[in-house]
Amino acid sequence: MVAAIKSNVAVSPAGAPVESLVWTENLGREHGFEPLRIEGRLPAQLHGTLYRNGPGQYGQFGTRYSHPFEADGAATAIRIANGAATGASRIHQTAGLIEERAAGKIQYGLSAPWSRRIRNNLKNRQKNTANTNIIVWQDRVFALMEAGKPTEIDPRDLSTIGETDLGVVHSMFSAHPHRVASRNASYNFGLQYGRATKLHLYELPDVGPARNLGAVELGYPPMLHDFIATDTHLVFFVSPTRVDVPRMLLGLSGFEKLFRWKPEKGTEIICVPIDRPTEVLRFTTDAFYQWHFANAFNRANELIVDYIRYPNFDSFYDIGNVGAGGAPEALGEGRMHRATIDLAAKTIRTEQTCDRSCEFPTVKPGEEGREQSITYLAFDNLTSIGSVDQRGAVVSHELAAGERASEPLHVDGHLLVLCHKQGAAYVGVYDAARIPDGPVAKIWIDHHVPITFHGTFARS
Repeated sequence: MVAAIKSNVAVSPAGAPVESLVWTENLGREHGFEPLRIEGRLPAQLHGTLYRNGPGQYGQFGTRYSHPFEADGAATAIRIANGAATGASRIHQTAGLIEERAAGKIQYGLSAPWSRRIRNNLKNRQKNTANTNIIVWQDRVFALMEAGKPTEIDPRDLSTIGETDLGVVHSMFSAHPHRVASRNASYNFGLQYGRATKLHLYELPDVGPARNLGAVELGYPPMLHDFIATDTHLVFFVSPTRVDVPRMLLGLSGFEKLFRWKPEKGTEIICVPIDRPTEVLRFTTDAFYQWHFANAFNRANELIVDYIRYPNFDSFYDIGNVGAGGAPEALGEGRMHRATIDLAAKTIRTEQTCDRSCEFPTVKPGEEGREQSITYLAFDNLTSIGSVDQRGAVVSHELAAGERASEPLHVDGHLLVLCHKQGAAYVGVYDAARIPDGPVAKIWIDHHVPITFHGTFARS
């Protein structure tokens, strides 16, 4: 079944720059798995499914959502086998979205009427947009967002099964689980806002049920997007971005005004031993912000952390303004850094390891939580794909004009990168050892796919 996305929300005009299109224009159409055109030749060893997740619908009923991060999520999946590929794209039919479509009006978020926002807050009712990441755990597929529980989807056709607490999740389950290869498990966190905000810690073992490892009381309501894990520790850089709780409860103004950057508070470093989660180490350093971490590992009594550092929270507002003529280079200030945390001295030092702007860092599977040789990234405001090694040497491939990249994933010696252009998208398949040569193959999708933030590859 093929379905066009019907919405009377204005989309970006033809000829609009691609950096506007990927942040503002709805998914071109929804469909189940169908054959895709291959340009070049797919490597014979690639067998499995690439899942990508991100915004799929930026508004409804003639009203645009107040920020791209409020968009209804959508998954795009590419099945690869025997040199061929099929693809599917669907907006997640979450309970909140179904309710809105039945009512014929926006019921949730900061684009809903003010009286409705107040009622939602009083009843603790919010829409789970499932719009940020997608993971596979114990052969089940889950779409994730910052402020909700996992949403399970059916891998057969990407239809929505529904929200789940995995038996342990309190109120939120972050969109950024991180695997630790040596522990045969992935780890995640979830914030629980309240009089005493709590940072809940979760473990997803390869075998057995999910576990709640405990909670850390924060004493303030942060906006916390990502964290990282080593063989021994869960590491959080909690920036001084604070949720304006009164404004949130009263449903005032737009999404972008729910957060306040307070550099005088500094960034809190929190290190939690996985095997002794009550023995938390925490201290504060000068203010900075990060969206994403690449990896982390142990070195003697130190934790080494690779991450993308920003001087402040401005990129959040830039992303929200792209479709309104705001700064198109929303991610241009991000730079790769390596931080060294001395656990005994409770200090952190950090240095820039790459001069080029970059985002969406990943490492080769099996290197998570231990020292990696290479980090893969999207460079130059998502216009090129490449890698940086331990010496800081960069290799990259520049995309064609009018194209933007997403997060690169390493699979069997290749990089799989979903790339966006006007009216179409493709998965670029790179030889990871010869990135500057460009893709050895492209898997084409014949419709617009909005920005996808994160994804995973599941072997078949």
